[in-house]
Amino acid sequence: MTKSTYSIGELAKVLEITPRSIRFYEEQCLLSPERNGQNRIYHNKDKVRLMLILRGKRLGFSLAETKTLFELYDSHQNSEAQLETMLRMTEDKRLHMHQQLEDIQMLMKELDEVETRCKEELSDLKRGKIA
Repeated sequence: MTKSTYSIGELAKVLEITPRSIRFYEEQCLLSPERNGQNRIYHNKDKVRLMLILRGKRLGFSLAETKTLFELYDSHQNSEAQLETMLRMTEDKRLHMHQQLEDIQMLMKELDEVETRCKEELSDLKRGKIA
């Protein structure tokens, strides 16, 4: 059976994050738990939002991008705007990652070349070719 409310400690434990992280996301206006005095009461909606925040983070989305999606979700009855925005964000993220991949491949090639030159010079030194 799924629990319907959580304390900050319980939610942190379930999602394997720190209470400090949860408070940070709240400060960023990504979560708005119910309050009972000083205690925060998190509902399943908050748990789902946290799971989406963490997934977005793993995919490389910024908190601002995640916040944009949440605002679209909260303000539009129809999900078309949210889906179109998500598609644009996904495409932008993919383009950025392709560029990063190309940069990494170029750096790996340069490292291979430097390594080869170093090994050749070291070999020449050991054979006495270079004084």
